[in-house]
Amino acid sequence: MENVFDAKVAQNYIDRINKLVEDTHGLWGRMTVDQMLAHCSVTYEMVFEPEKHKKPGFIAKFILKTFVKPKVVGEKSYPKDSPTAPQFLIKGRKNFEEEKKRLIGFIQKTQQLGESAFDGKESHSFGKLTSQEWNNMFAKHLNHHLSQFGV
Repeated sequence: MENVFDAKVAQNYIDRINKLVEDTHGLWGRMTVDQMLAHCSVTYEMVFEPEKHKKPGFIAKFILKTFVKPKVVGEKSYPKDSPTAPQFLIKGRKNFEEEKKRLIGFIQKTQQLGESAFDGKESHSFGKLTSQEWNNMFAKHLNHHLSQFGV
């Protein structure tokens, strides 16, 4: 798994994002490119802007930690057309340039904070995660959707 905390890896993600244009079409799925960028930012919003998202209740968090967490933070890639959580569904069109800039900013901030800032950090849905689990979650999600849009 690529290390999102490494400056070269983070720059590679940014370069891939910068290859996208407003009319880039996905190879699968229903999202538009602007929706995909906004969708990818949700993971980072839960870290850097948690007030934007309602935390799951006790039972929901138990289910997420038990059944969803291993798939999200593990090493195995997501299959095409995987289901997504409701808070990740993006309705309506978004401003492509704004969403691109926002996602790039989140990637840069994550890389600059580094692994130590994430080791043991509380996840919105999964409880405390190791820096490797955070890395896997960020890298898998970005790779999945950037590949979806051919970059």
